[in-house]
Amino acid sequence: MKFLAQLRVWFVGVRAIAIPEGGRRVIVSSLPPIIAGIAATALILGFRHIGSLQLLELTAYDQLMQSRPDLGADPRLLVVGITEQDIQNQGQFPLPDAVLVKLLKRLKSYQPRVMGLDMWRGDILVQPGAAAEVDRAALVEQLKQSDRMIAITFLGDEAKRTVPPPPGLPEDQIGFNDVTVDSGRVLRRNLLYVDDYFPSFSLRVALRYLRDDGIEDRPSDADENILQIGSTVFPPLKSDDGGYTRIDAANTYQILLNYRSAQRSVEQVSLTQVLEGQVDSQQIEDRIVLIGTTGASGGDFYLTPYNFGANDQPQMPGVVIHAQMVSQFLDAAYGKRPLIRVWSEPLEMVWILFWSLIGGLLFWMVRRPLGLVVGSGAAIGLLFILCQGFFLRSLWVPLVPPFLTFLGAGGGVVAYRAQQAQRQQQMVMRLLGQSSSPEIAKTLWQRRDELLQDGKLPGQALTATLMFTDLKGFSSISERLSPEQLLNWLNEYFEVMTDVVVDHHGVINKFTGDGLMAAFGVPIPRADWNAIATDAQRAVACALKMGESLELLNQRWQLQGLPKVQMRVGIFTGPVVVGSLGSKSRLEYGIIGDGVNTASRLESVDKHRQSSACRILIAQATLDYLQDNYEVEAWGALTLKGKAEQVEAFRVIRVAERGDQEA
Repeated sequence: MKFLAQLRVWFVGVRAIAIPEGGRRVIVSSLPPIIAGIAATALILGFRHIGSLQLLELTAYDQLMQSRPDLGADPRLLVVGITEQDIQNQGQFPLPDAVLVKLLKRLKSYQPRVMGLDMWRGDILVQPGAAAEVDRAALVEQLKQSDRMIAITFLGDEAKRTVPPPPGLPEDQIGFNDVTVDSGRVLRRNLLYVDDYFPSFSLRVALRYLRDDGIEDRPSDADENILQIGSTVFPPLKSDDGGYTRIDAANTYQILLNYRSAQRSVEQVSLTQVLEGQVDSQQIEDRIVLIGTTGASGGDFYLTPYNFGANDQPQMPGVVIHAQMVSQFLDAAYGKRPLIRVWSEPLEMVWILFWSLIGGLLFWMVRRPLGLVVGSGAAIGLLFILCQGFFLRSLWVPLVPPFLTFLGAGGGVVAYRAQQAQRQQQMVMRLLGQSSSPEIAKTLWQRRDELLQDGKLPGQALTATLMFTDLKGFSSISERLSPEQLLNWLNEYFEVMTDVVVDHHGVINKFTGDGLMAAFGVPIPRADWNAIATDAQRAVACALKMGESLELLNQRWQLQGLPKVQMRVGIFTGPVVVGSLGSKSRLEYGIIGDGVNTASRLESVDKHRQSSACRILIAQATLDYLQDNYEVEAWGALTLKGKAEQVEAFRVIRVAERGDQEA
């Protein structure tokens, strides 16, 4: 079967690239997933570089943040919130300075370690007039009485004090309360300094608290431009760190905000509770007390990572955000909670490439859909688990880029396989289609992995129906035609007969001069008796159709002045062995076994006994499968050349009138 020899050359050549050395074979066969992985990595890194993945990466960051355990309220802090009820009780907003003076006096009586006023109190009075000026002076005096009081200024976009601090307050008791938010007004970063190392409000508060414990801020030993508090170094966030792309980090010093909890990061009391003496002194003594607006009228609210996918999670007031920041500084300085770190860019690239190669190799090695689904699910699950595990240890490892490169490399391999499969299928189907039915060709293609092992078709025992044909009167034709004309005549004959075989689901194994050998039931073993019977009936139906086709050809040839020819057909059903025969340089599909010889001898026995254009002889073994669907004539036991025992032979006449032939 020459087409299967070609199948071996094409398919093995494309798939294994015919490299004899095992090591080189592995390398070459691994090139497609490696190339797909590198290409996917380059593509995703390109999208990442231009910022196309930032939103996805920050969304994944929010999910990781939510997955961390809630540490609850920091016992070192207390927020005195100006609630909406407080605003209604006072009858105006912003609150008058006199109210704040009263609040500060009451709080000081409980001896907090540090107080922070997260409320704008610049040069402009809440209410103009002499009384308001007196109240402002009293407020400033309260703020100046102790170095444990920290107030705010607002710098604005141009790093200028668009809202100045309370007048007369020392510089070291002032910090900016500006925050830096990502798109969507989500706050994920903690701003420490601006241009000239002017500190933030939360950093001022934390440093003043730590000073009582002998912990100071200083330049780090490795780099004088990097902050160190105690033994903890605070590396600044660069513009492309983590999932960020070109963020505004050039003239600022910022880190990732290490949230303590979703909402209850700090204990809160209201202004009214403090003024009316409803607060226990232990809630304030030696603590950090932050004063700020928590009511809706203040408009000082931000989205946090905890708002992602949690519509019922309220936005966080600005004063609580500052409490989160202060808590982060304190935990880091005391070594209780590390800062959120990121990998260097080269290490992130290796991580992303690693997962792309995993995806490429997985999709290259696993072909079954169920295996791919299970394998991909396990790999992606592992990626999520690892990223979550890293994040629980305060390390932000990229999640979205490796996920995308995993899928991208896998998709690239699938596309490559599909393209290669299409090319291979086109070649194979073109070869198979020359000598087998489309159904046989399709089956061969679908089960090619079972058929091809090491570039050869392994030997396989099965039951098949074999057919041999030969022409009677061919010598008369050959004498009257030139070699070129004879070849054209033979091709005309074989074209018709090949189509008949293919139409009846047979496979042409070889051409033998003016005859051919066909097989029904190869190369895929039949599952049961009924399937074998179907092959036998198809072979007989094919032979009858060959006879009809030959009569039409004879009519055409007679018009051309050529003599008629007759055909002999021998058919036998029995066990055979099929597989590759030959060497690597010359290979063909072989069908061997006693059944092959029997079919051939049935075709050539008693050549003089021919009463029709097509004589069809079958053996008892084939007749048993016909199920009385054909009329036959018994020829008795015949002695066949090369056979020790006689064979019962029958001539097929026509389809039985009561039989249903499956063609």
